[in-house]
Amino acid sequence: QVQLVESGGGLVQPGGSLRLSCAASGSIFVIKDMHWYRQAPGNQRELVAAINSDGITNYVDSVKGRFTISRDNAKNTVNLQMNSLKPEDTAVYYCNADIITAAWGRRTYWGQGTQVTVAS
Repeated sequence: QVQLVESGGGLVQPGGSLRLSCAASGSIFVIKDMHWYRQAPGNQRELVAAINSDGITNYVDSVKGRFTISRDNAKNTVNLQMNSLKPEDTAVYYCNADIITAAWGRRTYWGQGTQVTVAS
């Protein structure tokens, strides 16, 4: 059984910063790509940032220069540092990872989500 648990969401003023973390646990053999998604009310879930096992990153245009994704392979964690936050960044943020286990092979797992609210 693999679990992804996010932390670090909350309420922040425009221009502020938050750091999201996601920890994977369970019978993990290898973690391949890791991602952060977000979903605002009435919107589809969108990919915000991605990082592969070599540390190569990609971002949606709206967060480039403001958000930084990173990972710690020894701890099976992925982080999202969010700076210069805007009201339009308000959403539930989800981490997502492609994980290989001995029992199930390669599967995609999701965290439960953490709320980020940017407001005065």
